[in-house]
Amino acid sequence: MATHLDLEEQEQVERLKHFWRQYGNLITWTLVLVLGAFAAWNGWNYWQRDQGAKASALYDALEQAAQTGEIDKVRQAFEDLRSRHPRTAYAGQAGLVAARVLADRDQLPAARDMLRWVADKASEPDLRTIARLRLAGLLLDEKAYDEALALVSKDIPAAYEGLAADRRGDILLAQGRTDAARQEYDKAYRALDASLDYRRVVEAKLTALGAAPTNPAGEVR
Repeated sequence: MATHLDLEEQEQVERLKHFWRQYGNLITWTLVLVLGAFAAWNGWNYWQRDQGAKASALYDALEQAAQTGEIDKVRQAFEDLRSRHPRTAYAGQAGLVAARVLADRDQLPAARDMLRWVADKASEPDLRTIARLRLAGLLLDEKAYDEALALVSKDIPAAYEGLAADRRGDILLAQGRTDAARQEYDKAYRALDASLDYRRVVEAKLTALGAAPTNPAGEVR
C-alpha cells in the first residue's frame, strides 16, 4: 500500500515538474508584470497626491500675494507652478489670477505671456478657453485686432460661444465693421442664458447699434 502511494506521489511530482518546465516562465513573468503594474499604480497615485499638495500650497501663496498686492511674489508663485507642476489644474488657475493682477498694474506684456501659456498649456479645457477670451481682450485694447479675433473664432466650446461671440463683436466694432459686430452681438445674446446678468450688457450693445433684441416667446425678462 505504501509503495502504491509512493508511486502516485512520484507521478504527481513528475507531472508538476513537467507543468512547471512548460509554463513556469510564463507564470513567473505574468506575476512580475502584475505586481509591477500594481506597484507603478500605487507610485503614480502617491506622486499625483504629492504633486497636488505641493501645487495647492503654491496656489494658496499666490492668492495671498494677489490679495496683498505683492506682485513679485505673485509672479514667483506662478513661475514655480508653471515649471514644477504644469500638469495640475492649479497652474492654469494661477496663470489666470496672476495675469489679472499684472494687467491691473499695467504690466501687460507679462500678463499676455501668462495668458498665452494658460491658453496653450493648461490641463483643463475650460481654463484654456477663459485664457483665450481674456487674452483677446488685452489684444483688443492694444489694437492687435487680427490676433485677438483669431483667438476667439475657432475651437470654442459650446458653453463659451456666447462670450466668444460678444468678444468678436467688440473686436469687429473697434475695426469699424458695424454690421458684422451687430451680427456677433446677436449671436451672443441668443447663446447666453437669460438668467445671466451679462446678457443685459450684450443687449445694451445691440440697442446702441439700433438692433434692440425682441424676447423670444415665453422668455422671462
